[in-house]
Amino acid sequence: MKRAVLILAAVACLIGGGSKVVSVTSASSPEPEGTITFAKNVAPILFAKCADCHRPREAAPMSLLTYKDARPWARAIREKVVTREMPPWHADPHVGQFSNDRRLSQADINTIVKWVDTGAKEGDPGNLPPTPKFVEGWSIGKPDLILTMPEEFTLPPSGPDEYQYFEVPTNFTEDKYVQMAEARPGNRKIVHHIIAFIQPPSKEGKPARSFTKEEMEKLRAEMEKSSIFYREGFLMRMKADTPVYDDGCALPSGGSSERRDGGGRGDGGGQLGMFLAGYAPGMNAAILQPGTAVKIPAGSKIILQIHYSKVAGEIQKDRSSVGLVFAKEPPDKLSITWPISNNFFLIPPGAEHHRVTACWTPDHDIHILTLMPHMHLRGAGMEIQAYYPDGRSQMLLNVPNYSFSWQTVYYSKDPIAIPKGTKIVVTGYFDNSSNNKYNPDPTKPVRFGEPTYDDMMIGWVNYTVDDQHLNRDVAMSQAQGSK
Repeated sequence: MKRAVLILAAVACLIGGGSKVVSVTSASSPEPEGTITFAKNVAPILFAKCADCHRPREAAPMSLLTYKDARPWARAIREKVVTREMPPWHADPHVGQFSNDRRLSQADINTIVKWVDTGAKEGDPGNLPPTPKFVEGWSIGKPDLILTMPEEFTLPPSGPDEYQYFEVPTNFTEDKYVQMAEARPGNRKIVHHIIAFIQPPSKEGKPARSFTKEEMEKLRAEMEKSSIFYREGFLMRMKADTPVYDDGCALPSGGSSERRDGGGRGDGGGQLGMFLAGYAPGMNAAILQPGTAVKIPAGSKIILQIHYSKVAGEIQKDRSSVGLVFAKEPPDKLSITWPISNNFFLIPPGAEHHRVTACWTPDHDIHILTLMPHMHLRGAGMEIQAYYPDGRSQMLLNVPNYSFSWQTVYYSKDPIAIPKGTKIVVTGYFDNSSNNKYNPDPTKPVRFGEPTYDDMMIGWVNYTVDDQHLNRDVAMSQAQGSK
């Protein structure tokens, strides 16, 4: 079953096969009039909503950029758009507005249905809109700089998954500000996810901390001594007798997911550093609006945390990369990414709707830019809600049908104002029953762990701090230095 899920993840943009015809009616959107053709009516929809994945050498197994490409898949396209399985979008449409909403309008769906039902005609090629232009291998356009693993990594053909860590030097002699960043797997067969961290030099100006294999071995040994984790090969798992706190908002001091320090003027960094970019099935690249950027201090290293899944009987190799597009103008604010998480949950065997929470209270006024749920195979849904100091509450994101195969980052259409003292509550719902077709084993309790057969509960929040103004701070610093 695990292998089947990984295959699904590797083709996360898949339109799907089959030839089942699904009836569709819509009173709210009129039937499209006249002859519907690929060139005039369907290509504009596919180019706008599907081409980012459905193009040569991308995650999807077929391109939809030409009539020749799309025509064999016509009935499958019809089925998937009618059921709204494609383009994938798992957020409740009644909660929030998101600039990267992939959903098709009912009018677009009706157009595709009529095109297929009337013979999927090509039409006059002269009516085709311009084919979208992409930089091969990247969704952010041509990177200003590509940072690649120094050496190729070899993954053996058997055994459990592996978490590996790789240092990539930047050699930056001055601070850099990143407008867009994209983590790119070298081998999609084995790379389940990548998280790129910025490891800056110490405040004393010493080089960034080393993350050699020897150093990571030492860190993992320290984690094992905590009496909370144990190691299974290259993976860390929660010990079965660790205390359970499904309500993360009630965790005792010292082990709480209730964090009051991430909303300040800090960088949101943890042990591995500041979050830069990530890759996971269906995850979109980090793209920030002008005026906002991620800072990579001079002398920093990039740490790549890569989760590898093995291919039985095959030795595989990987050399993954991160592409960067630098800000063209000095930014005003820093982008900070913060995980609101609970690692102390326990999902009982057979539980169909198990609830787990985590909390975070920023201590500065902030504006939230993006939200992203993260769970594993038992993940069924997630809500992210704000409880304001004045007693109001607001649902910021509701994902009632979470999919492990689509790690979507939801970009708020307008930044969400969060005053200091607001409690952000993340609620995850898990299905550990036999009704969950992706469940590795519904008879076992599930705890936090790095393997996909364990689970996680994280609500990632990306935000800016209201009273941070980099240009003003630099000017004040220069003025003080001139006195």
